[in-house]
Amino acid sequence: MTERTVYLDHAATTPMVDAAVEAMTARLRDVGNANSLHASGRRVRRVVEESRETLAQALGCRPGEVVFTSGGTESDNLALKGLFWSRRMAAGRRTRVLSSSVEHHAVLDPLAWLEEHEGAGVELLAVDVAGRLDVAALRATIERDPASVALISVMWANNEVGTLQPIEEIVSLAAAHGIPVHTDAVQAVGVVPVDFACSGVDALSLSGHKVGGPQGVGALLVRRELDVTALLHGGGQERDVRSGTLDAPAIAGFAAAVEWAVKQQHAYADRVAALRERLVAGMLREVPDAVVNGAGAPGGLPGIAHLSFPGCEGDSLLMLLDAQGIECSTGSACSAGVPQPSHVLLAMGRDAEDARSSLRFSLGHTTTEADVDAAVAAIGACVQRARAAHR
Repeated sequence: MTERTVYLDHAATTPMVDAAVEAMTARLRDVGNANSLHASGRRVRRVVEESRETLAQALGCRPGEVVFTSGGTESDNLALKGLFWSRRMAAGRRTRVLSSSVEHHAVLDPLAWLEEHEGAGVELLAVDVAGRLDVAALRATIERDPASVALISVMWANNEVGTLQPIEEIVSLAAAHGIPVHTDAVQAVGVVPVDFACSGVDALSLSGHKVGGPQGVGALLVRRELDVTALLHGGGQERDVRSGTLDAPAIAGFAAAVEWAVKQQHAYADRVAALRERLVAGMLREVPDAVVNGAGAPGGLPGIAHLSFPGCEGDSLLMLLDAQGIECSTGSACSAGVPQPSHVLLAMGRDAEDARSSLRFSLGHTTTEADVDAAVAAIGACVQRARAAHR
């Protein structure tokens, strides 16, 4: 075992940045509930509202469009269920929900729940070999019966292979029929330019721990004029859309992280793109038959390198690398301890064996050239051992 750890799983969670740590810790001893009317409560409320304004300025929205949540998963659930219920209530035949086949499970699982328990007609649209939504298929699906579509949900950037989705085209198609669009932008904020107003989307999910903020906090940006049915009922906080006492220290850290990430975005993207290029070139040099998945630059996130290593089981390769101090991800789900092929790669047309042979290396603000070089130095021997074990 090595004592040095090379962390290349930033798409799962990234270390907190100094600005977020300072903003959060400065508020941890504050007393008061943001909904209390006394002086202590008003001081905490000021922290929340200043953080809301910081997020709005960084993300191109109005402060009143920021609804604080516990993270990306809750934001996705609130958008999907809340919009579906309100749209169906307004017009009973609006029961279709259109999405892509490569969404995160924080979108796919709520959609499956809506289908099973609420009678939603969920249609998952095809993607191309790079994981990009088939816009022509979306157009045809909408035009088949636009009045029956409750909403469209397509992620801004894929969490496994990094492919950016054609949000502008999706919004244009939806707007022609008055259909609201939600996007899971958890992987995109602070990595590529994200402007809520300019994008034209109606709801956008983001999460604190993906941008250098704390875990357990996030937001749903949602247009004020859009009716969203609440999931949580109680004190009526957050426009009566999301009840619950607000975690002011976490919100302060979250806002500081988003502000920092957005300000650093261009420099960050250039730096991690160069590191990704160095990593991919090194991996292909050490394992010539490895296959790079996804769109790559400029159609993908600059810090995600997703590769298949033929003849390997991804889980075995991951553990071999972990033993060398290299931490990455398979990007696949496990059920009852049985490895399952990535639904993203399957949707991209790869077979199950290819999908199970894949690893995701995701770079972030703490990644260095030494980290990349260490991963490259370890990959060859680890692949040989994984292939020997797989035979």
